[in-house]
Amino acid sequence: MKLQQLRYVREITRRGFSVSAAANALHTSQPGVSNQVQQLEDELGLQIFERHGKRLTDLTAVGRSVVEMADRVLLDV
Repeated sequence: MKLQQLRYVREITRRGFSVSAAANALHTSQPGVSNQVQQLEDELGLQIFERHGKRLTDLTAVGRSVVEMADRVLLDV
């Protein structure tokens, strides 16, 4: 788990689940953000976001916990 991945997850949530808007706000590419989120989900073995097709629509229950943890960690950095 990388701090960058936590920043991406938090920003996606803040931007209404828009990966493109999060990437723009973080001055990076949409595919890069998507890949990092997928890597984090694979590493943790859980799904952070609800999906409808390729679109992110909400946080899963465990995703809410991940975002809360990310907020705490990123405040301490």
